Order: sequence, then structure tokens, then C-alpha cells
Amino acid sequence: MTTSSMAHDEQRELAALYALGALTPAERRAFEAHLADCAECTAEVQSLSAVTGALAQAVPQQDPPASLRARILGQIGGDVPRAGQSPSVRRPLATAYLAWLATAALLVLAIGLGAYAITLRSRVETLELRLRAAMQQADASERQIAELRRVAAETVSQMAVLASPDLQRIDLAGQRVAPQASGRAFWSRSRGLVFTASRLPPLPPGKAYQLWILTPDPAPISAGVFKPDPAGGVVAVYRPLVDLAKPSAVAVTIEPENGVPAPTGDRYLVGT
Repeated sequence: MTTSSMAHDEQRELAALYALGALTPAERRAFEAHLADCAECTAEVQSLSAVTGALAQAVPQQDPPASLRARILGQIGGDVPRAGQSPSVRRPLATAYLAWLATAALLVLAIGLGAYAITLRSRVETLELRLRAAMQQADASERQIAELRRVAAETVSQMAVLASPDLQRIDLAGQRVAPQASGRAFWSRSRGLVFTASRLPPLPPGKAYQLWILTPDPAPISAGVFKPDPAGGVVAVYRPLVDLAKPSAVAVTIEPENGVPAPTGDRYLVGT
């Protein structure tokens, strides 16, 4: 190995100490003079400076006592030259020891950052779960509010019909295909129709019950379609039929779920 190579290797060993600020003023000036002519050591210092900068921000900042360097170097052989001993004899040992300290510090930092990243990821996952639960509760609350509004509107409409001065009541009886069923229609020309029924048979797929109003005219008039609850019960409110003549009868049939212009199926309820 040439003398210049040996000098370069000695200077390169000081890169970590230079990045950590652990060189004496004289050593720092000599190393900076070497950096001016050595691209390899310059790159080494730049890479170490980024890491030591992060390390400096990761722990509380404290000023070390002035005697720290003297004690450390004293424990590994002392930095005060003894009679007849050259400082260059002890420099490789001191350099290696401080380089090991820097490596250990970086390892501790890497472990700490990894643990912190795991903690952050766990907190993010917990917050995401809480956010998802809150959104689901909000959606459920909105659906409940919408249902309550619908029920309230239907209740107001029912009360308006039942309180009308021109109210007429028609009782409906179950027919041959539904002998246990029964129903009742409350009709007001000005406010609409309220229809209730119980114990209606379950509907076939794609079908619905359709309510018909029979008048002196030959053609029945459809009030609308409905589907009962699982127990066969229903309460439905229909808009006013202002042009409707006085009903002579009310009937319920099963039709396609979108309704038909004229009844085609069997009569399940009839009231006159």
C-alpha cells in the first residue's frame, strides 16, 4: 500500500467522527483540507451527515461536559501523550472506538424508529376502525330519521282523513281464497283514502296486492298497490280522488307488482 493510500485510509476513518463533530479543531482543519481534494470522502461525509442530523433530532439535546472526551479517551489509553509516546499510536484505537459508538447509536435509532412506525400504524388502524364505525352509525341514524319522517307523514295523512267531515267507512271481508283476511277502508273525497287489512296471504314473487274502488261506472278505479308485512297486515294512505263518484264497493286482488289498469286476479277482500 502506498503512502498516499495509507493517508487516505486514515482520513477516511475520520469521516464518521467529522460527521459527529468529534474531531479536535486541528484534526477538523486537516480533514477539511483533505475533503477539498477527495470526492470519495466528501460523499461519505454527506451520507453520514443526513443520518447524524436525524439522530440529533431523535433524542433530547444536552451539552456534554468538557471532560467527556478526556474521560473516554483516558479509558481507552488516554489522549494526553505520555513521555516518549506519539499520539498517532493511539489514534486508530480511539477512532475505532468512537466509530463503534456512532454505529451503535445509529442502530438504536433505527430500532426506535421501527418501533415508533409500528405504533403509528396501530394507531392509524384503530382510528380507521373508529371512523368506519362512526360512519355506519351515522348512516343508520339517517335511515332511522328518514323512516321516522315517513311514518310521521303517513300518520298526519291518516289523521287528516279520519278527521274529515265527509268520511265514509267500508268494511271488507275475506273471500274464498283468503277466508281469514279482513280489511277496512276510510274514504274522504277531499282528503284521500286510508286502508287497513290483516291476515292477508303471502304474495307470490313479482306480485302485489292492488286496491280497487267500484263506483256506478262499469270500470273499477285503482287506488294503488301495496305489500303487507310478514304477518299479513298493512296500513296504507292514498291520495284524494276528487273526481271519484261515491264508492259502491272496495276490493283487493293480486296483480303484477307494478299494477294493472283493470283487475285480472281473484278477489281476496271485498266490501260494499
